[in-house]
Amino acid sequence: MNLEPIEGWTSAEQAIAQEAFALAYGRAIKQLIATIQERGASLNSAEEIWDFHDYLSIERHTMEGRFAFKLDGILFVFASLVKDNLLAIDELSGLETDKLAKVAAMARF
Repeated sequence: MNLEPIEGWTSAEQAIAQEAFALAYGRAIKQLIATIQERGASLNSAEEIWDFHDYLSIERHTMEGRFAFKLDGILFVFASLVKDNLLAIDELSGLETDKLAKVAAMARF
């Protein structure tokens, strides 16, 4: 993938960010699938089906918003992903030290 240079981000850092982002997305999808399988197996009424539909709609909206890759604000997203155990700080290895420190600090809150 050819990445356009973005101020404050080297091409290597952009590639690392995209790879980490894709990794976290894959983990989030696996968690969602497991939840869907568990919840889907226990549906017993029309009301539960419609509630399940609402849950899926909310999850889709959340996933699409959270996983729209943009470098602007990505450190906040990474901190959230670390906090939610979808990404580990060491999977961001290769980003400059200041960026890693910001992600680690924000993930503590």
